[in-house]
Amino acid sequence: MALRFTIKQLEYFVSVGELGSIAKASAKVNVSSPSISAAISQLEDEFGLALFVRKQAQGLSLTQAGRQFLEQARKVLAEANNLNRLAGSIAGNVQGPLSIGCFLTFAQLLLPSIRREFQINFPDVQVSQIECDQQKLFEKLKSAEIDIALSYDLEVPPDLEFIPLRLLPLLAVVATNHPLAKHHSVSIETLAEHPMVLLDLPISRKYFLNAFKLAGLTPDISEKTRDMAVMRSLVANGFGFSLANIKPHSNLSPDGQALKFIPIEGSVKPLRLGFIVAEGSRNVLAIDTFIEEATKIIAGWDYPGLSI
Repeated sequence: MALRFTIKQLEYFVSVGELGSIAKASAKVNVSSPSISAAISQLEDEFGLALFVRKQAQGLSLTQAGRQFLEQARKVLAEANNLNRLAGSIAGNVQGPLSIGCFLTFAQLLLPSIRREFQINFPDVQVSQIECDQQKLFEKLKSAEIDIALSYDLEVPPDLEFIPLRLLPLLAVVATNHPLAKHHSVSIETLAEHPMVLLDLPISRKYFLNAFKLAGLTPDISEKTRDMAVMRSLVANGFGFSLANIKPHSNLSPDGQALKFIPIEGSVKPLRLGFIVAEGSRNVLAIDTFIEEATKIIAGWDYPGLSI
């Protein structure tokens, strides 16, 4: 039986289904709107299904059949990618798509330079990236939306594999005019006496608060933010200290004020930086090669906050 569709048609359909607009899908896949519209019409004609409800001013909405069709189309495209990767593996060629997720607080510090070196050495790999919190990374790995994640070893589920790279000790972040700025190290007990700016991300917040809980203390949280840059600016402007496991090359906050990063005294648990993948993913040549190459790149860094 001859196929009644093409991979390109499915790609266009999935883009429109996810974005709810032919114009937005056109911009995403870099194909003209008439071509995408024609591809969707061909799919509907071939299968005898109405996949979308056309709304004049509101774009397109999936029908019930369209939602089922979208779910299956994603699976077909994923298997097509797997077939492409398999062919590359058999031939010994590192090629095909590679989707990388990264923990959002340090994505801007680490991932672009890793990608640059990898893509110079392996130009046949089409790399894409996304930044999100730890829980979202787990969800995207399990749904195969991403192939690999660069993150911490925080509450990694048993059905995902963590590949460690570097230890990252906990640091206090203070303004240079903060009472603790003159200290070379500081204890959790001392920090608990001062207001805290909490980096309030799922799972991460639990790690930071546990440092106090294990000492029988409760921090005085004055501010919360989900953004690392906002946290640094709040600290620099005197709203309190904060905690972090990685610091940028510059000791300036985004608004240009000086910060100091102080090691934490005692047996506070460090975090491990590493890769997270789904079980069996290292059998994919592009994923395994990226892990090997990125490990070499990171091992050669003398990067602030990335002590071994």
